Amino acid sequence: MSIDVALPQTTVPAADIPLVDLRRQYESVADEIQVAFDRIFSSMRLFLGPNVLGFESDYASYLGVAEAIGVSDGTTALQLALLACGVGPGDEVITVSNTFFATVEAIALVGATPVFVDVDPETLTMDIAQVERAITPRTRALLPVHLYGRMVDMPAIMALARRHGLRVIEDACQAHGARQNGRAAGTIGDVGCFSFYYSKNLGAYGEAGGVVTNDLEMAEHLRMLRDHGSSQRYKHDVLGTNARLDEMQAAVLRIKLRHLDRWNAARIDHARYYNALLADTPLRLPSVPGPEHVFHLYVVQTEERDALQAHLERNGIHTGIHYPIPCHLQPACAPYAGVSLPVTETSADRILSLPMYPELEDEQIERVAAVVRAFFN
Repeated sequence: MSIDVALPQTTVPAADIPLVDLRRQYESVADEIQVAFDRIFSSMRLFLGPNVLGFESDYASYLGVAEAIGVSDGTTALQLALLACGVGPGDEVITVSNTFFATVEAIALVGATPVFVDVDPETLTMDIAQVERAITPRTRALLPVHLYGRMVDMPAIMALARRHGLRVIEDACQAHGARQNGRAAGTIGDVGCFSFYYSKNLGAYGEAGGVVTNDLEMAEHLRMLRDHGSSQRYKHDVLGTNARLDEMQAAVLRIKLRHLDRWNAARIDHARYYNALLADTPLRLPSVPGPEHVFHLYVVQTEERDALQAHLERNGIHTGIHYPIPCHLQPACAPYAGVSLPVTETSADRILSLPMYPELEDEQIERVAAVVRAFFN
């Protein structure tokens, strides 16, 4: 005799949506990575070997720049670029406070003084109109930050810098592959700096960075600075440091570079879809200006940020705040405090980063949008 048992109806909870999903991307290149690692371990060429040299050549070609120099991380890239531009004690460098702390840290570590200007309320990048007012006889360089994947107005920056005889150091650590008027982020100023931190659009599997320039003399100086000031083994021409890119990370970057444009295109498509689904909400949404913004992060603004973030978290959607405390309000920046940056300070209480990565699926974006809309309704 058979007995029919009515089973209770169950609903499988939807999987959490992470801010970034590194595993999905790794799965798409895992086989290539393993082959590259096997070759490295077979040869045991671990010191400025074929992968570092190959990546430097590949990345310079991709960006359309004369020289790319692999270094240990993005912070060091900024620091070495400042040194190569002759920035040091007594100098001032104009930058923004709405950035990751490394931008300001690098300026201070070379002995210079960071001078903060506010950001444009629409783009949250450097407000060009304020830069000229901040220039003094001690100003040596401008350090614009391409934030969240969006480029600063570089033609305006370069015109201003040339008028005042200043160096331009681009912080392109969040803008791999972004292009303005056909020119890549990092290649317009005197020198450009990149972080290949693992969550970036072009990320290693650990720490890595790069510096790019069209100045061949500067490139040679940078190569010495990253290797204890040495132009040949055991001959040290200047005081440098140990800031070499390692073979493992270079191998990863060479492989992932081949996919970067496709991944960036996916990010831009995701941003457009987010904007379409969230258009009638009270959120302030980022514009999508084509290749000038490659959406390392998709950042919205709302006065109800903390409540919205908590609501999303309860619904399994992970978010971030980039950045909750502006640099000029950090305890470490007390010597440079005393400046009023109203747009930066207001934005810090309103910004929220929603999930963004190339492998994000339309259904996931739709779920994020539905949860956001439910919050405001």
